Amino acid sequence: MQETEVLEGSEAVAFAVKACRPQVISAYPISPQTHIVEALARMIADGEMDSEYVRVESEFSAASVISGASAAGSRSYTASSSQGLLLMTEVLYASAGMRLPFVITGVNRAISVPISIQVDHQDTISLRDSGVIQFYVESSQEAYDTHIAAFKIAEDPGILLPVSVCMDGWILTHSYERVSFLEQEEVDRFLPPFKPKNFLDVNDPKSWGSYAEEDVLMEFKYSIHRAMQYGKERIKEIFSELATITGRDHGGLIEAYRTRDAEVILVAMGSMVGTIKEAIDKLRSQGQRVGLIKIRCYRPFPFEDILDNIKVAKVVAVMDANFSMGSEGALGMDLKAKLCGRRGAPLVLECVAGLGGREVNEKRVLEIVERAREVEESGLPLDEPYWAGLRPEILPEGAENDRQGKIG
Repeated sequence: MQETEVLEGSEAVAFAVKACRPQVISAYPISPQTHIVEALARMIADGEMDSEYVRVESEFSAASVISGASAAGSRSYTASSSQGLLLMTEVLYASAGMRLPFVITGVNRAISVPISIQVDHQDTISLRDSGVIQFYVESSQEAYDTHIAAFKIAEDPGILLPVSVCMDGWILTHSYERVSFLEQEEVDRFLPPFKPKNFLDVNDPKSWGSYAEEDVLMEFKYSIHRAMQYGKERIKEIFSELATITGRDHGGLIEAYRTRDAEVILVAMGSMVGTIKEAIDKLRSQGQRVGLIKIRCYRPFPFEDILDNIKVAKVVAVMDANFSMGSEGALGMDLKAKLCGRRGAPLVLECVAGLGGREVNEKRVLEIVERAREVEESGLPLDEPYWAGLRPEILPEGAENDRQGKIG
């Protein structure tokens, strides 16, 4: 029987990590992830966990510790946010290249400058090319469940890559909601001890991170890509296996919400999804055929699953809480690249929504749907992203002449 409590999202993550029995945890505080590693430190101090807890001097060191621990054959974990995740970048690329599995909670927070503690996805999206698998969650319950799956996914012999479970800071980490927990015995049956085939052993010396010339480097990179491609189906299987145990099915790589006959489909990830679902229900009650694709797994990119659910759509509006300066949001770019040249593909409306913590409420969602209808009517895409909720009155002089949101 599962126990249910009302608790902070950070603590729910700590309980999930505890249940997975990591042998090494590295910790460096940065808001808004600090409550996670604080809770784990308390559990270890109270004798509830048998883990090596390493307090480090930077996020670079935090990533280095779990990378080395994984190479030594230990299940490993850490958490970070914002600038801290960027400081880990070099180590994360190296860890994926060395095929070292571990789990990181990427607690989403805006990147400076200006310095901000507000929520967006710029930090984790900046790591999308590193070889780290990325999951995004809508709720604390989904965060708990996804962390338990993440260790099994990372350690799968056909994958062997770091996994980042990305959750919106403050909105999820510091809010309280009902979360149901598995019994420890159930987690142990689902997630057996980590026993890698290859690990550092003085009696059987092996090399990690060795030098490579141009005759083999491409093959190393391709092997990571191939592991991710294999991972698409394996991730679905692991999610489904866990859903059978918990009774909670959050979906596979994506969750399709009321998309079967939708003319306009919104695409989003993270905590804003709950608000979008409420807005869609309201629009549906008014006779509007609107749906949602929630991206659970961003890397590997689940374009096959997306394509299967947008076949009848006329416009797909992508809501990106990130932005690639001088271009557009990463999720929108990925989707456009996969749709390019496909006969009958819907128009794509790229929207910047939620950047820097700008509120995404029901009104904003309805505005985006209205803009999507305008694109549908014109038959032409926007030549620039639509910045939802942009305040032009506070922009520098001359910025009012830009082409933000123009059709054609």
